[in-house]
Amino acid sequence: MQLPPKVTDRAFERLAEIGAGDQGQALRVAVEGGGCSGFQYEIKLDSPSDDDLVLEGNGQKVVVDSVSLPFLANAVIDFTEELIGARFVIENPNATASCGCGTSFSM
Repeated sequence: MQLPPKVTDRAFERLAEIGAGDQGQALRVAVEGGGCSGFQYEIKLDSPSDDDLVLEGNGQKVVVDSVSLPFLANAVIDFTEELIGARFVIENPNATASCGCGTSFSM
């Protein structure tokens, strides 16, 4: 059974810190063709659409469109702060290979 992606508390907290929900914005996580491994993630602030799956927490929203949803089944959307910078990351069990930049993957 395909479960929707999960969003960590840390990711919701980061969205609250940048005031996304206050501006009516959600974090959009989409999958599109391209990148060095065949698919790549697009992560941006956006307004929710009618056909989006909306994941809510801490007063914040993360949205995934219906086309991207199958690619993100059981994935975890997180926020990490590392030496190379702070960013939203996706741990995707569907990806068979990914590249070093972490934004591209194949299935």
